[in-house]
Amino acid sequence: MPNKLILSNNFLINLIKSVTGLKCNCLLIRNRFLKIEIQHNNQLIDRCKKGDKTAQFTIYKQYYKAMYNTSFRIVNNSFEAEDVMQDSFLAAFTKLDSFSGNVSFGAWLKRIVINNSLTALKKNHRIETVPLEIVDIKSEVNDEQNDYCLLSSRDILNSISKLKNNYKIALTLYLIEGYDYEEIAQIMKMTYENSRTTVSRAKNKLRQLLTTTYER
Repeated sequence: MPNKLILSNNFLINLIKSVTGLKCNCLLIRNRFLKIEIQHNNQLIDRCKKGDKTAQFTIYKQYYKAMYNTSFRIVNNSFEAEDVMQDSFLAAFTKLDSFSGNVSFGAWLKRIVINNSLTALKKNHRIETVPLEIVDIKSEVNDEQNDYCLLSSRDILNSISKLKNNYKIALTLYLIEGYDYEEIAQIMKMTYENSRTTVSRAKNKLRQLLTTTYER
């Protein structure tokens, strides 16, 4: 079982550029995920619907690392992320007949994992939020003078983990999972305006933490 989240150097560079306002592609992870989806065989899903254990194990092997990482980024606990991942696969296989194919299987499964991760946080009373009011989104400061790419993956992850949970979740969904503001609003059960506000404030807060880390 993986005990930590590992991000590639290329992804970290793109993540930092996203946070600091530099030009980049914020959908890197989603694009990688879609490449896996292209290789996915619909016939395999049909076999899973029929209770084929071999097919189910194949699906599990294909997605478990990505689903574990998705959960870990939210719950920030390896054992809890493992439990959420296992429960999510069980739920997915149990209600596979409800999978219509309108979205990719990976996207459908990831949504289950995210919902279960949020439920786990609430169940354990670990939702710590920053009160929000609808405010205008201010322009973000360009931090090109700081070479954030020199920061390690540990620095980035430690900074994200220090954010309040609603900031951490919103930023994870937006920058890493590739959800847009409307999707984040649906997942986090907030208005579209508050979704944008939360992401903007989270990016600003993360930028402050990264700057502090960089200047040490």
